[in-house]
Amino acid sequence: MEAVSGIFRARSDAEHAMAEMRSIGLAADQITLLTQGRAETELQSVPADAAEQPGMGKAIGAVVGASAGLSGGALVMAAIPGVGLITAIGLLGAAVLGAAGAGIGAAAGGKLEDSMTEGLPEDELFVYEDALRKGRSVVIALADEAKVPLLRELLKTEGAEAVDAAREQWWIGLRDAEHEHYSDLGRNFTEDEKFYRLGFESALHARTRCKEYDQVMGEMNAEIEDLERQHPGVDVAEPFTRGYERGRDYYQQLCSESRAA
Repeated sequence: MEAVSGIFRARSDAEHAMAEMRSIGLAADQITLLTQGRAETELQSVPADAAEQPGMGKAIGAVVGASAGLSGGALVMAAIPGVGLITAIGLLGAAVLGAAGAGIGAAAGGKLEDSMTEGLPEDELFVYEDALRKGRSVVIALADEAKVPLLRELLKTEGAEAVDAAREQWWIGLRDAEHEHYSDLGRNFTEDEKFYRLGFESALHARTRCKEYDQVMGEMNAEIEDLERQHPGVDVAEPFTRGYERGRDYYQQLCSESRAA
């Protein structure tokens, strides 16, 4: 399965895109909508026993039931570190929130089906999170390879911003500050930006960002060695490591701001 994602400024447009995906044959558990949490409105008309939704597992205390007007099954609400309260639809939504570090017991306990986590773009989660912090909505679909081009075209037609474009805008917003910081270290940002940015983004990967530095050293060194093989004779280690350290600081700051809000 391959993930196809789009970012929408208006939630209504995201919901319409979901409906179109359903109309071309995607199952409810193959699509999710992520939005900023709105507990005061989302919890209206939700059944009290919603935490017992089939397939979700008792450990998911964040499941609050089938919300009126939303297709795709149970509504999941959980706090993502560095972002805040987020709502998502269905099993796929639970898997995404769990991968992003939300305290969802079933994801942590392995009670979600393996098919719900295979193909999740964990290296893109920070892009989704940035969009959610800006009040946007994210639609994610998991589909077989044959349907991917059709889904991408559908998202484009519905007015979605591509994840790659959102990633570039995210970096543009940080670039001046990172340029200044790196130059203050006596380094040439223009020459090293590619590897510095790769290190920065690597630190935001869902599988490593919540771990202690010594726990990720092996994986970080493996990435550096791989880049050195691809770019023989180029100084990769220094800019990548500097970027990685700044990425960790950036994520920690987001988490601190989220807790203080």
